[in-house]
Amino acid sequence: MRKTPSLSKMKIAILDDHDLVREGLHAVLQQHGACYVDKFSTAHALMAQLEQGVTYDIFSIDLELPDIDGFQLIHRLRLSCPTAPIVVCTIHDEVWTLRKLLSMEVEAIVNKTSEGDTIIKAVHEVLAGNHYYCPAVLKAMASAQVASAHPSARELEVLYLIAQGKTTREIAAAM
Repeated sequence: MRKTPSLSKMKIAILDDHDLVREGLHAVLQQHGACYVDKFSTAHALMAQLEQGVTYDIFSIDLELPDIDGFQLIHRLRLSCPTAPIVVCTIHDEVWTLRKLLSMEVEAIVNKTSEGDTIIKAVHEVLAGNHYYCPAVLKAMASAQVASAHPSARELEVLYLIAQGKTTREIAAAM
């Protein structure tokens, strides 16, 4: 069994454009022993630190940022710090968002509606070399697997009519 490193020895970067979220994540991490936490409100501020040679053991990032797309940031972080785990804290649980995050192999996805200690569970899991997806994310992924990835015959019929330039009323009348 692999021993999880102590949070007191980890250097953690929190990136979220909402002060309340940044401070909340920081407080929860501190309560669980984290001593070295840097907080950022923009991706540019975080990337500037990395360009100056500052390193982090783990990143907690939001997807919606004022200066860069969160997916672009993940790509840049992978280039700058390929071994540092990324925990995405987001409000988004849309199937396409989750699938894109999974394809980018982020180590954890935590929904911002989760309980406070969920971030701690996520951090401990990724530091142990595992992936972590909070219950809300698992539920969204499970419901996406139940739904078909392909449009139904009726949906294809609507798409065909849209492609023909039909209006909503014309489509409704045709159906």
